[in-house]
Amino acid sequence: MLISLALMFMMGMFFGWICKKIRIPSLFGMIVTGILLGPYSLNWIDDSILMVSADLRKIALIIILTRAGLSLNISDLKKVGRPAFLMCFLPACFEITGMLILAPILLGVTYLDAAIMGAVIAAVSPAVIVPKMLKLIEEGYGVSQAIPQIILAGASVDDVFVIVLFTAFTGFAQGDNISSTQFLQVPISIVIGIVVGIVAGWILAKYFEKVHIRDTAKVVIILCISFIFVTVEDQYSSIIPFSGLIAIMCIGIALQKKRSIVAERLSVKYSKLWVGAEVMLFVLVGATVDLNYAVTAGVNAVLLIIGVLIFRMIGVGCCLIKTKLNWKERIFCMLAYMPKATVQAAIGGTPLAMGLSCGNIVLTVAVLAILITAPLGAFCIDFTYKRLLKLNANTSDVN
Repeated sequence: MLISLALMFMMGMFFGWICKKIRIPSLFGMIVTGILLGPYSLNWIDDSILMVSADLRKIALIIILTRAGLSLNISDLKKVGRPAFLMCFLPACFEITGMLILAPILLGVTYLDAAIMGAVIAAVSPAVIVPKMLKLIEEGYGVSQAIPQIILAGASVDDVFVIVLFTAFTGFAQGDNISSTQFLQVPISIVIGIVVGIVAGWILAKYFEKVHIRDTAKVVIILCISFIFVTVEDQYSSIIPFSGLIAIMCIGIALQKKRSIVAERLSVKYSKLWVGAEVMLFVLVGATVDLNYAVTAGVNAVLLIIGVLIFRMIGVGCCLIKTKLNWKERIFCMLAYMPKATVQAAIGGTPLAMGLSCGNIVLTVAVLAILITAPLGAFCIDFTYKRLLKLNANTSDVN
């Protein structure tokens, strides 16, 4: 196992560095590393790591979402509440609609199969988007228009909405009845997650004010609470709808609001943790990719992904109607909201495991979506943000 970890980190960082040198997002090199080392290629990753791969990826996601919460100024979001709210579900709805229109034509699947495929593909990847938006906040690009904040808020909730739809559609495919309570779980889980996270953050802020401990110890405490939240979501969400990842992000937001100085220091700590967590996350995402599915997909599957991305961009554009953003800023939002990776890696193979007839084609399209949109979306963000967004007058360009 230790050799496997050494290979993952050394090769992941090396290929990431090479990609960065040739102006390609480093995550592409990390995903390629995972593909090479994974079970569908060289098979150099120990089985014990693959068995806990989902948990390791979730730890990395916890780290980046906590860091996002610690950096997110809630007062900025209040100024642009409507677009941030719409970004949580409207682009995903447009993308699923696009899948329902295009998939039966291009791939010859049924509408139910198209709906399942759309629910898998429609989720954006917080693991790709969040660090990019944090970089924009640190450098001051688009901050005065709250563009990174809007995208951060939307990306954190979008996955919850899409996964509930996926559960409903797959349940229907297995003969279960879809009830209205399944769809009510979306707002309920979000609200409960926000409330629990804010309360936990407020309690931690008070505790850190009265009890003086090292920042490293504070990080350990927050991580432990985050692990508990995710476990509660996994084991008891059928009883009480609860979004652990949103709660985790809200812990950071509450700390930033109540103890901003502590939040700034903790954000630096989490930034250092992300250096290793990023490599682990994207290498393990790459390890889930079976290139055989991508090779057999054909041109129609690629056209399908491009087509539904256009639907998604239209959905993002609709979210920004009646805002003060100019056309360049709107184009940036459309490009920045396309990357997919973590959710597709997590649930792309679920329909196949369930024995559904659409299992193979859903997994194929999920693999292609990762390979196309994760590096392309990251590249578009890196290449366009200085050209399309305004630099905050109070911030100097760190580059």
